[in-house]
Amino acid sequence: MTTFGYFLSSEEHGPKALVHQAQLAESAGFSSVFISDHFHPWLDEQGESPFVWSVIGAIGATTALEVTTGVTCPTIRTHPAVIAQAAASSSLLLDGRFRLGVGTGENLNEHILGDRWPSPDERLDLLVEAIEVMRQLWTGKLISHRGARYMVDRARLYSAPEQPIPVLMSAFGTKAAEIAADVADGFVTTTPDDEVLSTYRKNGGKAPLIGAVKVCWDRDEGTAVERAHRLWRNSAVPGSLAQELATPAMFDEASELVDHDTVKEQFACGPDAQRHVEAIRPYIEAGFDEIFISQMGDDQQGFFDFFREEVEPRL
Repeated sequence: MTTFGYFLSSEEHGPKALVHQAQLAESAGFSSVFISDHFHPWLDEQGESPFVWSVIGAIGATTALEVTTGVTCPTIRTHPAVIAQAAASSSLLLDGRFRLGVGTGENLNEHILGDRWPSPDERLDLLVEAIEVMRQLWTGKLISHRGARYMVDRARLYSAPEQPIPVLMSAFGTKAAEIAADVADGFVTTTPDDEVLSTYRKNGGKAPLIGAVKVCWDRDEGTAVERAHRLWRNSAVPGSLAQELATPAMFDEASELVDHDTVKEQFACGPDAQRHVEAIRPYIEAGFDEIFISQMGDDQQGFFDFFREEVEPRL
């Protein structure tokens, strides 16, 4: 049976707002949250990008929610040994209710220290080795690792997790899905792509399958469409550009031709519950175990009431 969680958007909201939204989500009956991990927002209009590990600590201190990063890139701007320590501490703070979502990242976030932005195949190789490094460190043993891309010299996590931390991998394309099936403990995607999902399953990929859906509820459809266009028109940027562009200004330029009708077609906007059902149902029909839903804008409580009263019963 599919379960629903709430997606906390670190691009739109500051740290205190995210913690408050997690508390609201728990009060609304959600038991799990997904939280994005970025250094930059996609667009300047989104306006935020707090350090995710501080926010996770505050969520752990004030709720009983399960938390999953959606997703962390443990390869370029942050060494996997450092991510391993952050994830281990988060798992301890949350009494094991923590899962590390990982992916190959975007140039938007990973270029900030002046590192070269690798090719897609290189990024996949980096991620596979990073997962290996983190799992070694989570054992709590003294580790030295000399791999093709990373070195760890006599490192030990003294505050090691009490149980293995699930690593859920985001994948775009069939090659990444094959790798995810081999190395990950679950799969994350923002689109119910039949080819990618079937590749993951065919190669022995494990549950859970996790989907992420953005919606824009408002009592007025026009207001919702305007908000979705202002904040998330970058989602219509085609192909691999989302991984290649380096700054929010570039995303703004790339999305100049995205009009309101395109955004209205891409996202469920406004008060029509059936439109929201139609945006979510393909994930259920594709067999996703968990679906995390993100409301654009500040009226989270209004969305929670709408979802519980009008959308979820229809699903």
